[in-house]
Amino acid sequence: MARTAPPQGNKPLQKQEARLAWGLLLPTIVGVALIVILPLLAIFWISFKPVTLGDLRPPSAIANERMRGDMALPGDTATIEYRLRNSHAESQVTDVRLVDTIPQGLSVVALDPRCELSGQQLDCNLGNWEGGHRETLKIPVVAQMEFPQGPPRVRETIADITGSGKSVLAGLDFTFQNFVAVFNARDFLSVLWATVFYTVVGTIGALVAGLFAALLLDKSFRGRGFLRGLFLFPYVAPVIAAAFTWVTLFDPFSGSANALLLQMGYTETPINFFGKRPLALIMVTVFEIWRYFPLSFLFILARMQAVDKDIFEAADMDGASPFQKFRYLMLPQLFGILSVLFLLRFIWTFNKFDDIFLLTGGNAGTRTLTVNVYEQAFAIADIGAGAAVAVVIFMCLLAFSTLYFRALRHEEEL
Repeated sequence: MARTAPPQGNKPLQKQEARLAWGLLLPTIVGVALIVILPLLAIFWISFKPVTLGDLRPPSAIANERMRGDMALPGDTATIEYRLRNSHAESQVTDVRLVDTIPQGLSVVALDPRCELSGQQLDCNLGNWEGGHRETLKIPVVAQMEFPQGPPRVRETIADITGSGKSVLAGLDFTFQNFVAVFNARDFLSVLWATVFYTVVGTIGALVAGLFAALLLDKSFRGRGFLRGLFLFPYVAPVIAAAFTWVTLFDPFSGSANALLLQMGYTETPINFFGKRPLALIMVTVFEIWRYFPLSFLFILARMQAVDKDIFEAADMDGASPFQKFRYLMLPQLFGILSVLFLLRFIWTFNKFDDIFLLTGGNAGTRTLTVNVYEQAFAIADIGAGAAVAVVIFMCLLAFSTLYFRALRHEEEL
């Protein structure tokens, strides 16, 4: 018997519906692209430019005007000074022009060769300025009338100065200088080690703590609801309040932790928990675990409660131990959610900045790559180096995500 082909449906209608769907999704796609892709491209662009904080604005000509000399009677002389400078130390400003109005009652005695005077209107063509250019333009004037209340204020007529400057960001000159400086820094390996330790230990610790909390509260007992809410406290508490509490609690002079250790005889001198290597890195990692294990706890507990309990009853009848039931029955059921949580927590912890900055400020061996971005970009105003470190973070996370999904795909194929 001949096999008939399956119906193809109304293809023109399907294409029309597909075009309509893409049309409806287009504003969302464009919005996401503008929010995510454009800043990412900007960071890559800046990372290949030797840009400092002062380079974010294009170079420009700046003029400050003042009057030197006293004027009261006709014939008194003074000098109008324009202190001129290029705002950028390296880039050139071209076609600089100064236009100003000489106050009424003053007559110009001599003009700079670059300037012209039409009535009271001063017009100076100052040419091109190299980076870091500074000069003082002086215009001698004489009083033509009496000024009983003192000399006229030249700043009442604001000098207009213009010029064209090329921004460093807009040029097509690229360099690996920022990346060379980042990788050649003396503390780069220590920063990378602190980042890896903080991320890996913090991620695994949060998952393990969340797993134990979920196993504990998966059973039905009195007060379970209260404990569930209590376990969520570290995650919902404001980070600045939680960090301040930890810093106060472990303060070497007035902290309760040190007072307790001293009274119990475990130590003879106070311990600087957040100011001593490598204890500071361990403490910020413990803080990371304590603060973010509730997220793992919520997801794992929700998955546990969706597991069919009949398989555990059958295992009890076969004489399986609690560890065997967890290892061979519960853990395979949790593999999916644990994989997702590990990926999310790893990315979030790798990008974490505020916790470390509030606890230690990146001192005592706790300077991670994200803290390094802040210090390069804002503490020493090297925007290019900060963007280069941000690109390094992105590449690290991209490499980790690629290896992670390959390993996960390999695990699913087995």
